[in-house]
Amino acid sequence: MGTAQQQDRHVGKKRLLSLLTAAAVTFAASVAFVTGAGPAAADPVEECTATEGAIVAVDFGPFGGDVVRGCDTTPTTGYELLHEGGFTTEGTRHDGDGFICRIGTGSFNSGTQYPTPATEDCVLTPQATAYWSYWIASPGQDTWSYSPLGAMSRKPQAGDVDAWVFGGTDVGGSTGRPTFTPDEVRADGGATPGPTGNPTGGPTVPAGEIDVPAAARWVSGQLREGTHVVDEGSDTPNDFLTTEAAYALAAADGKSPALDKVAAHLAGRTDAYAYPAGADEPPAAPAAARLALLAEITEGDPRDFGGHDLLGDLVKNVCPAGPESGSPTPGCTAKGDFHGATYADGQALAVLALLRGGIEPPAGAEERLTQLICQDGSVTGILLSPGEYCDGDPATTGLVALVLDEAGGHENAVAEMRAYLKKAQLTSGAFPAYNGSPTGSVAATAYAAQALRALGDGDTADAAVAWLSREQLDDGGFGLDEGATDAGLYATGPAVLAGAGTDLVTLVAKAPEPTVPPTTPPATGGPTTQPTTRPPGGGPDLKKGIAFLTSPANLHQGRYYRDNEKTGRADFGLTIDGAFALAATGHDDNALRTIVDFLEQGGKDGEGRSLHDWTGVGGAYALGGSMGKAAVLAQAVERDPRDFGGQDLIAGLADAVCEKPSTAPDRSCPAAGAYTYAPSVFAHSLGIIAQLRAGEEKAAKAPIAYLAGLQHGSGAWPSLIPATGDSEVDSTAMAAMTLDLVPGDAHAAAVDKALSWLASRQLADGGFPGASGNSVNSAGLAVQGLSLDAEKYDRQITKALKFLASQQNKDGGFNVAKAGQRGSDIRASAQAVGGATGISFGTLTRSLEGTTPNPVPSSSTPAIVTPGDSAGGGGGMVNADGPGGGGGGLASTGAQALGLAAAAAVLVLAGWRTVVAARNRREAAADGGR
Repeated sequence: MGTAQQQDRHVGKKRLLSLLTAAAVTFAASVAFVTGAGPAAADPVEECTATEGAIVAVDFGPFGGDVVRGCDTTPTTGYELLHEGGFTTEGTRHDGDGFICRIGTGSFNSGTQYPTPATEDCVLTPQATAYWSYWIASPGQDTWSYSPLGAMSRKPQAGDVDAWVFGGTDVGGSTGRPTFTPDEVRADGGATPGPTGNPTGGPTVPAGEIDVPAAARWVSGQLREGTHVVDEGSDTPNDFLTTEAAYALAAADGKSPALDKVAAHLAGRTDAYAYPAGADEPPAAPAAARLALLAEITEGDPRDFGGHDLLGDLVKNVCPAGPESGSPTPGCTAKGDFHGATYADGQALAVLALLRGGIEPPAGAEERLTQLICQDGSVTGILLSPGEYCDGDPATTGLVALVLDEAGGHENAVAEMRAYLKKAQLTSGAFPAYNGSPTGSVAATAYAAQALRALGDGDTADAAVAWLSREQLDDGGFGLDEGATDAGLYATGPAVLAGAGTDLVTLVAKAPEPTVPPTTPPATGGPTTQPTTRPPGGGPDLKKGIAFLTSPANLHQGRYYRDNEKTGRADFGLTIDGAFALAATGHDDNALRTIVDFLEQGGKDGEGRSLHDWTGVGGAYALGGSMGKAAVLAQAVERDPRDFGGQDLIAGLADAVCEKPSTAPDRSCPAAGAYTYAPSVFAHSLGIIAQLRAGEEKAAKAPIAYLAGLQHGSGAWPSLIPATGDSEVDSTAMAAMTLDLVPGDAHAAAVDKALSWLASRQLADGGFPGASGNSVNSAGLAVQGLSLDAEKYDRQITKALKFLASQQNKDGGFNVAKAGQRGSDIRASAQAVGGATGISFGTLTRSLEGTTPNPVPSSSTPAIVTPGDSAGGGGGMVNADGPGGGGGGLASTGAQALGLAAAAAVLVLAGWRTVVAARNRREAAADGGR
């Protein structure tokens, strides 16, 4: 522990408070009391540097305070960083200490925790515009991102910065983020060391070259009949990956009969790939652009490819305006978007196809790419609406830099992107998949290498290619991420271009120059080692997944999952998620029986709470989503939801249907037809499913009508109730499953439209976008939704299952998302396992007849400790280790606006519930919602 220091520093009239104390997490023994934690001493702020320790900052501006920061030189989790940094917390009565409802510090108002009981009782989830959201930044990153993990699951790395901000946000994080930058709260004012480099700017790494011929042989081996790529377990061509294969063959071999066969096949697939809505409808811009580029690369005619003028159709279908016009065009997020581009790479490729075809891109198309450049010079992968939160990545940045450099006139933008790429390069020579990741991504490194070489940074590009050479597998291909052992075209394609020293701007498939005939006969046949292929049916291993979910380390006493390991507090919502997965697979019915008996028979957790302390049924805080979730479990295992745990859940749901919106301070009813305290589409849907499965269609009439009315014209549903205008995969899948259960055909068209929207959201690798990025949870739910019409969406389901398999770890569990901290997460695993079966919650059934509950293992009762007293403190610039010291000035948020009402639960600090604030709020508020 260090000595005290104190110093005032100002930006305008605002002060940055730097508090460095530690706090021990403590818990109340009775459920009647809100839990909390008290303070203790901490590490000096100057000891948290870019290479050691982590900083946490809490903004008390909305309460008349300043931004207070703390340091922990040895953080283990984000939760402990908050406490060891000198802050106290209180949770909610319903969810315990893991649900941050109040935060306090001894240096502000004598340690008073905010919000105070006068404005927030912290019984249930705080209101959507007033909660603590959790933000993170990695070394070298000067913009904030939502944490992809909860604070109890996140493991801060050296140089990381965390922030807690009170207010509101939306699913995209476009509002409510910190008003100060990570550099402003770093101990050294933001001076973070870049990668150790040589004088020319590139990391010093061993030289290496990619074996381009071997990679090309691997690519050729992925082509069925030498013409196209198909996904494992499917006969439908994957046109996207086929274009990737064509580009790679062009870069490796130039003009060749093999490339001609692939190009001819794609020309025959133009209608299906680029014009899925019909030949007379606007094309899918990314597909049309990719085919046009192929024509240009192979010296064909993009104005007559597959019977279409690809370039002419791209020019004719550029968005004249975005939503700000009042009458937005579907598929348009802003002026200048190519219709249906959706992602930055689609926009960039469309611009490039026109440039290569000698056509000036329509007004706004190039400028749209410049609008996607974030503060740090990175480019976001999504076509954000103006003003939305921006967090880019090296792969997208590399591609957009190439395109804008070719377009000309964007020198400043290209310089920003170039500087970002050079800063983002790791000491290994690799580039990460996302900002702050410590490991390399093959695709990101390949695109970054292409861009930097084109921009004149040859040494930096060489270091990247050298890293790629070390990642090349024995069969010639490349895996997606550092250390991957399974090759994929998504990574191998761009790696081949980088290894060949070319890119999509300059690539042309020229006929090979004549050579002197060899004096010895050339070798014939394919490679000596045939490419290995993964076995068919590449979905996740459900038995291993169940083994992870039921392992003693995870399923406490075989009965419930813990929200807090120290007190043994149960996460009842997560426990039901695990039970759903067990019911869907049937791989351990005795374990399922054990969980169900525990819940139904009033089993108590380490804090003496039972299931209905969580559902609130029969009480003043009856949670519609929680009651619905518990009732659906009872129905799935053929128990009686009208007498489950001694409560009639179906009657409770009927009583919970709102007749009209409630008025402040009562926030139980968001709208007529909603359920009490069910502020998400997911939670609302579970209530309807439970009522329909109980034969209560009449009682569910108003909730059904309310749910149907929330659907957007696109077919999607928002995440929250009341709706905030976002569109979410998880909620859309859940709403589709719900309306599909309604008797009759009144909602058939709505379900069809929802499934079509879901299919359109699938990413190239089979995943689906969620609040955590390329989300395991979203992919699992999408499989369940699309399985309502499994025959039509077989291709998408197969790809999603393959994606889920790629995110399964050796222990059987699953990552939260493709990018971010690695490691198995219980909630993501439960949704992945249950979702992979494709069984809807509306039809899930598993008989427990003949099963036997597992015995309770011997264990000790968790210790419950008493909250400590808060320490007082003074104002000014304070480091809690004592007076003195210094730090950069920082304006607090003052009485800032609390943002949009876009989230339905505060950061519940366990598992996927804290993936981002919006989803967290939704799921924690109605933990029955998940």
